[in-house]
Amino acid sequence: MKGIMIAGTNSGVGKTTLSLGIMKALTNRGITVAPFKVGPDYIDPKFHEFVTGNASYNLDSYLLNKELVTNLFNKNSKDKDISIIEGVMGLYDGFGIEKDNASSSHIAKILKLPIILVVDGRGMSLSLAALISGYKNFDKDINIAGVIINNVSSKMHYDLLRTIVEKENNIPCLGYLPKNLDISLKSRHLGLIPAEEVDELEEKSEKLSKTIEETIDLDKLLEISKLEVIKTQNYIGITKKYDLKIGVFKDKAFNFYYKDNLDLLEQLGITLIPISPIKDEKLPDVDALYIGGGFPEVFSNELETNKSFREDLKEILEKGLPCYAECGGLMYLTNSIYDLDNNKSEMVGFIDTDSHMTEKLQRFGYIEIDFKGININAHEFHRSMINKNDEIDFLYNISKKREGKVYKRWKCGIKKQNTLAGYPHIHFYSNIEFLYYLLDYIENFKGENYDKY
Repeated sequence: MKGIMIAGTNSGVGKTTLSLGIMKALTNRGITVAPFKVGPDYIDPKFHEFVTGNASYNLDSYLLNKELVTNLFNKNSKDKDISIIEGVMGLYDGFGIEKDNASSSHIAKILKLPIILVVDGRGMSLSLAALISGYKNFDKDINIAGVIINNVSSKMHYDLLRTIVEKENNIPCLGYLPKNLDISLKSRHLGLIPAEEVDELEEKSEKLSKTIEETIDLDKLLEISKLEVIKTQNYIGITKKYDLKIGVFKDKAFNFYYKDNLDLLEQLGITLIPISPIKDEKLPDVDALYIGGGFPEVFSNELETNKSFREDLKEILEKGLPCYAECGGLMYLTNSIYDLDNNKSEMVGFIDTDSHMTEKLQRFGYIEIDFKGININAHEFHRSMINKNDEIDFLYNISKKREGKVYKRWKCGIKKQNTLAGYPHIHFYSNIEFLYYLLDYIENFKGENYDKY
């Protein structure tokens, strides 16, 4: 079994660029890569999938306990030649101030992964050794097995830095990326622009992989990627099966889904039917809907233009079709979305409020949800807000903690008819009882025709 984590000293140091390039270069060699992303990110995994041809999965030690992290890693690495895990933020950055809580280093410790540390070589010589020493010695229980240096001005510059690092830190340098490499991925308000929207992504990834073949020792990387297999019991106990058809909104406006969530639904016997609220004229025959997050604000004009679908959706939700919606899905179900210039786009109009984009993040980070006594660790990340409406019923009691103490509370999880819609993104393995509750609820309404079909 082989595996490696590509982690960085900080956000923006080049983890994603290097991860994609290495994944692509190894894939071009005929090596089958199982890609992973630390944390609750939805966008980077889509780039992983594009360059490897394989689904990418999230590893998050706040949303999931150690046993689940290990079990899902083993499950999703099966039959692949190597697992490559892209870290999040800086190596030790996670939730709160504890070392072992949702950081890249914590995932590396759980899975006993060798770490390739990405560092920025701009304007550095001997100071680089001091920087790496800090990361190496901060936690003796992790294994920084190699270093890759980004933003190197020349091969001569790299040779100098490599000599310093290998002498002072006793860690091998695996290579570098040159400064001003003409490969860039643009960003918007929630991170990178998704892979589906990037022009010439194949050309860019091929160019990047060729550079990496020339400047990074992939053979050495493969050599140090040997993993100890951590055996696990079948911790994921599937105790129920459901004969249901669930429509999943999947297009450029809605694509924020944990792949493990979709896999779990299918493992439970559910047939998933993709739906595009941009292209489809009406809903297919389904027992329920799952509307994930995404960028409805970016594609609000196209969503508004498809009036027949919006009207069809509103009618069937009013009649009681069960629906679970997260973040962007919630926004779509409101009356309208207002952009930063206060331009209005009509949405479904099922939830009687409006969504407004704002200049800054309204909620960001890990949260705890109490839903009818079911406790769920979850995540929020959005720059929109909805208008208050006293007639709206909320079912989520949400708390946010710092150093183990609750410092903020609020309500979310709007309930109307048989729809539950809220801002939190929920990983179903965080508490499978929540998913069972939703599916049992849906099953109770199976066979209803809602005066439609």
